[in-house]
Amino acid sequence: MSLIPSFLGGRRTNVFDPFSLDIWDPYDGFSTSALANVPSSARETSAFANARIDWKETPEAHIFKADLPGLKKEEVKVEVEEGRILQISGERSKEQEEKNDQWHRIERSSGKFLRRFRLPENAKMDQVRASMEDGVLTVTVPKEEEKKQEVKSVEISG
Repeated sequence: MSLIPSFLGGRRTNVFDPFSLDIWDPYDGFSTSALANVPSSARETSAFANARIDWKETPEAHIFKADLPGLKKEEVKVEVEEGRILQISGERSKEQEEKNDQWHRIERSSGKFLRRFRLPENAKMDQVRASMEDGVLTVTVPKEEEKKQEVKSVEISG
């Protein structure tokens, strides 16, 4: 016996267990002309779409770190654009569903992500390096050495 009325799509839920409540999607199975032309990827919402990236600056470089568990380096792109723009993007595909599979919970996120950063004037855009280890992408952008102002003594005549 369900404790939630059938207007929520007849889903099996338990109101006393907050972790068992599924979010009702009012557009689930709804395919009118308004949504028919919108690709499914645009309708999906995903926490993965907002990939979290740390950016720190050291005396030698700008360092970006992104946690991308489960992604291979072939599924991630690091690009440098004009105007000192660093772009990090990628996609985690949805797991293939078999007809006989019954999902009880889907918590891992999937979808595309894209982050762009405008780098400061001192970034050496032609020397950007990227590496991926244990699901952590590290992008290193070296900095130009700060020119120390030379102090020149001027001889006073007279």
